[in-house]
Amino acid sequence: MMCDILIEHVSILLEDLTIKEDQQVIIDKGLIVAINDTPDDTIQAKEKLDGSGKLLMPGLIDGHTHTCQQLLRGRTADEYPMVWTRFLVPFESNLTPEDSYISAKLACLEMIKNGTTGFADAGGVHMESVAKAVAEAGMRALLARSTMDSGAAITGAMKESAKESLQRSEALYQKYNNTSEGRIQIAIGMRQVMTCSPELLEGIATLAKKLEAPIHIHLCEHKDEVSFCLQNYQKRPAQYLADMGIITEKTICAHSVLLSEEDIAILANKQAKIIHCPRANLSNHGFPKTPLILQQGLSVGLGCDGAASSSLDLWEEMKILRYGIIAYWGLPTFNPKVLTCEASLDMAIRGGACAIGHSHDLGVIAKGKKADVILVNIDQPHLTPSQNLVKTIAACAKGSDVNDSIINGKLVMKDRRVLTMDEAEVRHQAEIHMNQIIKRAYN
Repeated sequence: MMCDILIEHVSILLEDLTIKEDQQVIIDKGLIVAINDTPDDTIQAKEKLDGSGKLLMPGLIDGHTHTCQQLLRGRTADEYPMVWTRFLVPFESNLTPEDSYISAKLACLEMIKNGTTGFADAGGVHMESVAKAVAEAGMRALLARSTMDSGAAITGAMKESAKESLQRSEALYQKYNNTSEGRIQIAIGMRQVMTCSPELLEGIATLAKKLEAPIHIHLCEHKDEVSFCLQNYQKRPAQYLADMGIITEKTICAHSVLLSEEDIAILANKQAKIIHCPRANLSNHGFPKTPLILQQGLSVGLGCDGAASSSLDLWEEMKILRYGIIAYWGLPTFNPKVLTCEASLDMAIRGGACAIGHSHDLGVIAKGKKADVILVNIDQPHLTPSQNLVKTIAACAKGSDVNDSIINGKLVMKDRRVLTMDEAEVRHQAEIHMNQIIKRAYN
């Protein structure tokens, strides 16, 4: 038998978050086709990987990011609110299609090197350029256009009429949904309730239902959003958006920090998908009610929220969320298990898979599942020996520990070298474009 990729003598992370050692894994036509306890010596492969000293696990999935903000890195740190109106809006308004393409290439490069195999992009203006970058990088992505038609701070290319915004979102869907061997899918975006008129919100709900598409929104990210909804609609954001038809089982609710208990019940009833962005939120918006959210049976994933204020390293998000939740919710009740290592790891894997609509075929190392997997080098002093390797992986592993990455059954990184793009050239072009954008946006 000939297959695409053969991995030998590897430890694997099982669905129950236990580890099985010395396995042979066969990948062909985008799928995991066999996992053998005893090696099958008759197997021939186009690519062989030695899994000795490595852990094979599902790729991490970033449930909420902004690839168009990749070249904003370092600009928003240590700044007073609102950085969104002072920095992000001028920056995004001045991006060209080529800027967005280079920015997305750099974002994909960073994500691949950190073990992220798929992501949900909340959107920018030039998402066709992002789709092109994702296709070339070999990643999996759920992309959305940014939609805004109101708000005094929103100007230039970012502000459209409700009609224009909906037409462009539908055009993006029709052109790119299920392209690049099914790796690229399209969602309908809603930037935030303060910048979307009721007309646009109704249109988003109608369009998503018509296309049977997911919706990607920012929800209860900060107090100004909650205050705006209460003042203008006499409802909290979750209730208002649920009434508008925005909140469904296919809705990604990014951030979800300032949720009330009633909000959580509404989201649970709709079976919406929650994405926390710990590093982006803890310094500005506070601690989410993650324990209660999980108790209500909601799916929770993790996102980096783009590179403007942090890296695209979901391993760091795992650690920050776990320690933050323990400090805020666990210590007062002496409950160190309020968010376990296993739970945080599961968020970065299956929580993300659920958010992008792949709960059935991603997030698990098993026969018949899509081969979006990574090999983590565990033969290192900060990881082994360990009395509990799964807990150690969640608490101690870093993006730089990821040695190889396979997406949709294709090898995209081998021995830390990304195969789908020229790293030096991407970084060189990114610096040129960043300096050009700075001149246009802030001078």
